[in-house]
Formats: sequence, C-alpha cells, structure tokens
Amino acid sequence: MILAANAAVGVITETNAEKALEELRAYQADVATVLRNGCFSILPATELVPGDIVEVGVGCKVPADMRMVEMLSHQLRVDQAILTGESCSVAKELDSTSAMNAVYQDKTNILFSGTVVVAGRARAVVIGVGSNTAMGSIRDAMLRTEDEATPLKKKLDEFGTFLAKVIAGICILVWVVNIGHFRDPSHGGFLRGAIHYFKVAVALAVAAIPEGLPAVVTTCLALGTKRMARLNAIVRSLPSVETLGCTTVICSDKTGTLTTNMMSVSKVCVVRSVHQRPITDEYSISGTTFAPDGFIYDAGELQLEFPPQSPCLLHIAMCSALCNESTLQYNPDKKSYEKIGESTEVALRVLVEKVGLPGFDSMPSALNMLSKHERASYCNHYWENQFRKISVLDFSRDRKMMSVLCSRKQQEIMFSKGAPESVMARCTHILCNHDGSSVPLTMDIRNELEARFQSFAGKDTLRCLALALKRMPEGQQSLSYEDETNLTFIGLVGMLDPPREEVCDAVQSCMSAGIRVIVVTGDNKSTAESLCRQIGAFEHLDDFTGYSYTASEFEGLPPLERANALRRMVLFSRVEPSHKKMLVEALQSQNEVVAMTGDGVNDAPALKKADIGIAMGSGTAVAKSASDMVLADDNFATIVAAVAEGRAIYNNTKQFIRYMISSNIGEVVCIFVAAVLGMPDTLVPVQLLWVNLVTDGLPATAIGFNKPDGNIMTVKPRKVNEAVVSGWLFFRYLVIGAYVGLATIAGFVWWFVYSENGPRLPYSELVNFDSCSTRQTSYSCSIFEDRHPSTVSMTVLVVVEMFNALNNLSENQSLLVIHPWSNLWLVGSIILTMLLHMSVLYMEPLSALFSVSPLSLAEWKVVLYLSFPVILIDEVLKFFSRSSRARLSPLRLWRREILPKEARDN
Repeated sequence: MILAANAAVGVITETNAEKALEELRAYQADVATVLRNGCFSILPATELVPGDIVEVGVGCKVPADMRMVEMLSHQLRVDQAILTGESCSVAKELDSTSAMNAVYQDKTNILFSGTVVVAGRARAVVIGVGSNTAMGSIRDAMLRTEDEATPLKKKLDEFGTFLAKVIAGICILVWVVNIGHFRDPSHGGFLRGAIHYFKVAVALAVAAIPEGLPAVVTTCLALGTKRMARLNAIVRSLPSVETLGCTTVICSDKTGTLTTNMMSVSKVCVVRSVHQRPITDEYSISGTTFAPDGFIYDAGELQLEFPPQSPCLLHIAMCSALCNESTLQYNPDKKSYEKIGESTEVALRVLVEKVGLPGFDSMPSALNMLSKHERASYCNHYWENQFRKISVLDFSRDRKMMSVLCSRKQQEIMFSKGAPESVMARCTHILCNHDGSSVPLTMDIRNELEARFQSFAGKDTLRCLALALKRMPEGQQSLSYEDETNLTFIGLVGMLDPPREEVCDAVQSCMSAGIRVIVVTGDNKSTAESLCRQIGAFEHLDDFTGYSYTASEFEGLPPLERANALRRMVLFSRVEPSHKKMLVEALQSQNEVVAMTGDGVNDAPALKKADIGIAMGSGTAVAKSASDMVLADDNFATIVAAVAEGRAIYNNTKQFIRYMISSNIGEVVCIFVAAVLGMPDTLVPVQLLWVNLVTDGLPATAIGFNKPDGNIMTVKPRKVNEAVVSGWLFFRYLVIGAYVGLATIAGFVWWFVYSENGPRLPYSELVNFDSCSTRQTSYSCSIFEDRHPSTVSMTVLVVVEMFNALNNLSENQSLLVIHPWSNLWLVGSIILTMLLHMSVLYMEPLSALFSVSPLSLAEWKVVLYLSFPVILIDEVLKFFSRSSRARLSPLRLWRREILPKEARDN
C-alpha cells in the first residue's frame, strides 16, 4: 500500500509538472503567407515545401529556413534570440556572406525558422523545412544525446549491491552455523530442521532489506519538487531534484537568465550650457524591466522631482515617443509588461513614461491611479495626440538612423534617432538644457559629446542612440534623405539589457557554496565582460585574461591549456549551439557536475547533455522538453534557491537512509543473535514486514521534512564519487543497530526470565528450548509459543526506532540544539506510528494477524527503559563527529594555504 501511495505521489507530481509546462508552451504561429497559384494566401506552415515564396512582416514568426529574395521596405530586422541567444535584433539584407564558416549571426541573408520579424517586410524562398532547418538539426542533436543516471541513483545502486551481498552472506552464515541443530528432536528430522533454519534465514533477509527505502526516496524527492514549485522551479524529472545538491558548475545563459532580456535606458547625457566651455548633464534612470516605473537621478544621485522641467529631457521624451514604430503593452495573463516590435524602441517608450508629462505637478499620484493597461503607454499617447505623424524615413544600414515628420498646430517638426556618429555628423546646433535655447554645435562641444559617447559605449558597454530634431517649412508633407541635415542635437541615450536585481547576491551565494558560475552567451566579448563585472562574476579581477574566452579562442588552445582554461573560465562568449554542448562535455570530463541553463532552441543539445538541464519558463518548447527543470520566473536566483533545496534533500536522504539501515541492522542483530544462541524466534516475518513498511516508513518519510542546516550554502558541493554511506557513518549504523538488536532481544529475554507475568525460566532453559520435549520440566513447552515475549520485543523495536528517528533530525547536531518540534511532521509521524502499533496490540483481528497480545503497564515501563538509551548513545557519537570535524577543519585550511595557488584552484 505504501509503495502504491508513494508511486501515486510521484506520478501526480510529474503529471502536474507536465501540465504546467503545457501551459508555458503556448507559442509559435502555425501559418504562413505563401505565393500559390499566382497570389498570396495564408496556409498552414506545415504545408510549406522548398521553393515556396513566403512574405513576412512585423510580428511574423518565420515558418521555415528561407533565403531573402526581395525587400519590401527600407530594412528588415529579425529577433533571433531563440536561436542565437542574442537579445538585439539582426538586420537582414539580400547580399549573401562570403565567409566560409559563417555562424548564424553572420548569415544576414537567411531567415531562420521560429525567429520573429520585428521591423520591415520582405519576401523569401523556402530552403529548408522540418528537420532540414537550423532548429531541426539542433533538435536531432538533442535526441541523439543519451540520458545518464544521476549521482544519487548511481550511489544508491552501488549501496544496494553492497547491501545485497552482505545480506546474502549473513543469511548463508546463519543457515550454516545452525547445521548442527538440524537434527534436534523439536524439528522432527534433519530435512525439517534444515527447512526451519532456512525460514530463519529468510526472516533475516526480510529484516535486513529496507523494503520501504525506494518508496521513501521517491516520496522525499516528490516532496522536494513541491517545495521547489513554490520557488518557481518546476521539476520534470524526480531524480534531478537531488542532482542540484552536488552541482559544482552552473553554465548560465546570459540573455533572459542573468539579464531581464528587456532593453532599458540607464543613462542620458545632454548639454547644459556652453558659455565658457561645454558643460554636460548626465542622468541615471532606475528600473531594469519594461515596467514604466522608475526614477531619474542627476550626477549627484539626487532624484529629479519633476523631470519635464528639464527642456532636454522633455524633448527626449517627445522624440522617443514620436520617432518610434514599436509598442509597449501590459499582458494580464503573464502580469507583466511586454514589447511588440524592437527592444530598443520599446526601451525609449519606457523612458517616455519615466520622464512624464509637462504641466502636471501631481502627475506621479495621478499615474498611480491608472490601470496597468492604461499606464503602459499613457505618456506616449499624450505626445502622439499632440502631434500628427505625416511621413517616415525608415532606418537604413547606410544612414544608420530614422526620421519622422510630425505636425502640431501648423508647425512641422522632424524628429530623428540613430547611431551617435551618424546623427551628430548631420547636426549643426544643440539644445541647451539650461534654458532650452538652440546654439551652434562647436568643435569643443562635439569633442565633449564624443568623449561622453566613448564612455557610454566603452567602459559601460551601453548601446547608444543620439536624438535630434529639425523645424521644417510649414506645409511640408514628405521627407527625403536630403532633409536629414542641419539637425539640432537633443541628447545621447545609453541603454543595455540590464542584469536582474537579485543576480549579484545569487552569484555571491554560489561562490560561497563552492559553485562556479560560467556565463555562456552569443554576445560579443566586451558586452559580456561588462555584465560579468556588474554581477560580480569576476570578483575583484581587473585583468580578465585567462578567465574570459570566445569560442574561437578556446578552440584554438592546445589540449593542456584548454584543460587549464576550463578550471578558471568565467565567461564563454560568441558561442554556437555546438560550443555549448562541447563545454558541458569538457567540464564533465573533469568530473564536474554541470547544470546548464537556456531558453532557446540553440540551448537544447547542451541542456540534454548536462547533468541537470534548466530551461526558462518563457523559453521554447524544444528547450523545455530537453530540460530536467523549468524556471517559471526565468530567474537565476531561483536556481540558487533550488540548489539549496537539492542539498537539503540529499542531507535528508542520508538521514532517513541512516535511520532505516540502522533499524534494519538492529533487526538483523536480533534474529542473528537469537539464532546463534538457540533461542526461540523473537520476531516472526509478518511482524518484521509491519515494522519495515509501516513503523519505519512513516518516520523515514517525515525525516524528508527536516529543515536545512544554517550553513548549507557555505559548504562546498560533495564530490560526485562520494559514497552515500561513509566509513564513519557505517560504523554509527553498526553501533546504533547493535543496540537496537540487543535491546529487542533483552525485552524478549526479560519476559521469560524476570517478568511477573512470565514463566521466570532460568536463562539456560531459554537457550535450550528446542530440547524441552525431551526433558522433564516444571512448565509446559507451549510457553515458547506464547505471544507476550514477541510482543514485548516487537514493541521495544518499534519504540527504540521512534527514539532513533528523533536522532536523525540532524547528522551531527545535538537534540539539545535542534528540538523535536523543529520538524512537526516527524513528531506527527511518531504519534501516528504509535497509534497504529497500539491498534495492532489492542484491536482484534489485528492482534491475531500479527501474533501479538496487549501489554501491561509494567511491560510498557520496561519497553521505555530499554528504548531510551539509544538517544544517549547517538549523542555520544554526534559529539565525536563534531569534535573530529573541529580538529580537521584547521588542518584542512592550513594544508590548503601552503599549496601553490594553481594547486589550490584544482
């Protein structure tokens, strides 16, 4: 029944996980606009074949791998994040690349299946469908990767094999030792004697085998998945819960995991005045997501109470709202703000909302009263209602800018945005933040702005845009490239895909726990290094040489240097899908336990190969199907919390294994000693089964609820080849087990020799019970079939195991430190177990089924006297464990300090 119940728990848990994943998989457009029979029509994407001409536009999912054949707009930009991992969209063109081994990012004339068009329209010819696409080949590589057993499963299998051999040896030994008793008259012949002691050996096997262990392990892992689900970690594979606990390296995707995958304006630079020399104002903008919440701070880190009072900030908001083709909206299902279109433009939309509107001194309180749907674009809509958009000059690669012509009260203004070098080259004036006046752009001012731009783009690795405007002749209704001259510079905007706020602390927690974090990204090296510096991955390093590698640099290293590089690597940039899988395999060859995170199709093979693959909740279906765990909140910090949970689960697993094995050793000692001494059966097989499955199983399951130790994330991960049961731990099993067995036998002997309700036999009569029928005795030989002695021994076994369960609240901490009520589930399971045992003792027909009888008060006192010392014995063993650790810790630290740094790193 327990096996069935626990199997049901496991099935329900994994079913719930799969159901949650199905809800996360609601993505992918299934249709395409295809040229058929001389006209374009919408057909299912599954009907596409190579050679079809397909038209794509803004918002379209690319239905197949296609080569560009016709551009229907000035530009076409595609978001390839699910394939390459890069958050910035890629500009596509008709010309093919000349590079022989071009990576996906460089194939600018190819549209890849599953990617999204964020700007422009084009037509392309289908060159690959299904498994013949870039994503299809990645999926095939993932399917060719075989699953491997988790560390816990390997060690439990090894321990099970060892336990089986020991049990078999003991059973054979018991049978062989009693060969001389086969001919005892009580057995009725040699053959019957042999069969009798064969039954004893079977009873011994029943006692030794922890029948409830598989069920308890499954239940503990299932309970772990429930706790992880509360942390937003959905576990797809129960064994992977424990694997997190021994993880030594986390290979984390940058975009969307360490960062928000939401471009955000972080800095703005404008010119304040130019009286004697150019003076600039630099503003910092808070907020790391698309949520229109945040504040603007000046260079002194003072918050601006009313940003629209700054003429340049007001014009930046105006230009950002009007020179923009993307949209910010609120998704009530996901309860978050999301983009429609280009990330860069949406970042500008968010900036507009943070700057606010002119003339509203109480605007923040007024905005707080809006619904989230209205708040998403309230300020943007204000500017769009103030101006009428007349004409648009789309972005082009040669100009590196776009412009819009707007009209307001019969006044025409052109707003422009683009690469700083392109926009500034077309500017002749600047807007002063001091008074809103327009003054000529001198060389000194230009040099100052150039220096600011270099600072933004260099040290801060921000993606920079320059904003400008130009007053146009009244009545102008169109724009041409010639109009993009004599512009007035408004300001410089720096944006980035910012790190999540909680990532820094999570990375530090990993370092404290002895877990390396390797950032893996398709982004360029300088951008990725800047992120690593922000999140503390490089700690206090100034020189990243030997810690940061691009994929091509790493592949070019000799084998020995590559092995050394793996031990120090912090950043792996400009990677392709094959590089990620190669990295996982290389780390595993160094006996590292690797967790790999990812969200795109490009991550799937590496997720499959890793010891534990972690997919993002917003990721692709392919990535989720390859993973062992899914982060519903796409948050790296959730991984760290899950690692702590995994370590706690492993510790609790060791505790209930210790509890169950020491209890089973006690049963083995009881039966073995009784058989060797020639005493009657102290316990019958049905009693042993009851103890093993029910009275053992409930407390063992409850031990899985033990609270984690306070230092769980300050110790190093256990080694992958570390045994579940160490030599010292096995010695503790034997000591506790020996006492459990001897206490059980003592209760049996007490009833026969000392109990007022017993026969008070001499000890010699008890150990020679099998010759009772051949001797003259003052008692009936049927006394050896009485239920009372086995009832006393069974009750001693149950109660001593309940006390032993309390011992397993912690491996080394005293019960004076960790009180029983720290795990109320364990206290409840002990109470329930005792109630079940009482029902067996005092209720028919259960007492007859288990061959027991009720106990008197005096007998209960003896049971408690024999049972309680197990706590005192384990307290002594815990004291020795703590003392040995205290002595070894300084020695280990000293030995580590005298080693060379290279050896310590290894």
